[in-house]
Amino acid sequence: MAIEIKAPTFPESVADGTVATWHKKPGDAVKRDELIVDIETDKVVIEVLAEADGVLAEIVKNEGDTVLSNELLGKLSEGGAATAAPAAAPAAAAAAPAQAAAPAAAGDDAILSPAARKLAEENGIDPNSIAGTGKGGRVTKEDVVAAVEAKKNAPAAQAPKPAAAPAAAAPVFAAGDRTEKRVPMTRLRAKIAERLVEAQSSMAMLTTFNEVDMTEVMALRAKYKELFEKTHNGVRLGFMSFFVKAAVEALKRLPAVNASIDGNDIVYHGYQDIGVAVSSDRGLVVPVLRNAELMSLAEIESGIATFGKKAKDGKLSIEEMTGGTFTITNGGTFGSMMSTPIVNPPQAAILGMHNIIQRPMAINGQVVIRPMMYLALSYDHRLIDGKEAVTFLVTIKNLLEDPARLLLDI
Repeated sequence: MAIEIKAPTFPESVADGTVATWHKKPGDAVKRDELIVDIETDKVVIEVLAEADGVLAEIVKNEGDTVLSNELLGKLSEGGAATAAPAAAPAAAAAAPAQAAAPAAAGDDAILSPAARKLAEENGIDPNSIAGTGKGGRVTKEDVVAAVEAKKNAPAAQAPKPAAAPAAAAPVFAAGDRTEKRVPMTRLRAKIAERLVEAQSSMAMLTTFNEVDMTEVMALRAKYKELFEKTHNGVRLGFMSFFVKAAVEALKRLPAVNASIDGNDIVYHGYQDIGVAVSSDRGLVVPVLRNAELMSLAEIESGIATFGKKAKDGKLSIEEMTGGTFTITNGGTFGSMMSTPIVNPPQAAILGMHNIIQRPMAINGQVVIRPMMYLALSYDHRLIDGKEAVTFLVTIKNLLEDPARLLLDI
């Protein structure tokens, strides 16, 4: 029986997607819940899994094609794999056990799971060169991990030639090489470009700056970071949780900064959903901490750590990156001293953090060295006046320079 392979149902915020990668070709055996195809949207990559065992019979949408919600991608012949596989099985079972663990012969394709294949591709390892220890000689993820370690520990003289860079990686050219390579933008990069241009052309955007003395926050973190990590099951205490907490309090005091414009209406939000910009291999993504006003420092740090891992693994969901009433971005992790972040519509403002620099400051008539950070608030001047923007930054400055204010709500 033929089973239709369809694109998932996209949320309202996602109009369509692009077929990124087919992990199977027509005629390949497929196991239930095995990854068949990746659909890339302007937010995330969605994995489409097989509904049953069978054989991929037909590909309707090729890589690069645009697809809509629930649109037909291909067809699966149910049960085909179960009837095709046993034919070669008796001969394989009769072979010596040592042969099952031997690498695939030249020209043969090693049998491996999607996770193992992805890991091998990322590390430039030929799956056919790996001895499979799984059932029927299948190459497991553990086999690939062992091969990666062996590759790292191999002497330089015996090290294999570097594998070619993945298609999505930036090309590497030799000195004096005047060749060019043209590659299409990913949907995420194209969407980022579109939204940045949209924000600058549709808003009266303005940026105001201030600086914050990080002495007290750094001292508090240094004093309690080990106890904090022990108490909260390995959650590390960073700086971002303090900024999220300070931003939440400032947004409560200045609700216009937490608002958005919808046509001729101003929408004031009675909650603080804070987007935290996270860097990934695919570009900058902004997952959202829902109801950050109800979260503790540990919950904020745990949420950010989870988002960071998911972004690295490409596992962030559309729901986790949808919405948000205010965004914080930290260019300081890359060494940025000062920048003017661009507002993420329909939000009205974004806070930019930067690196911490030891600078001479005049304190009570004395020149002392203090760890200072520049802060930048970009905002939509149609909704937020200069007084409110400056007051917002000063509020964050005061809260961070005296963290006890966050606990005492003053």
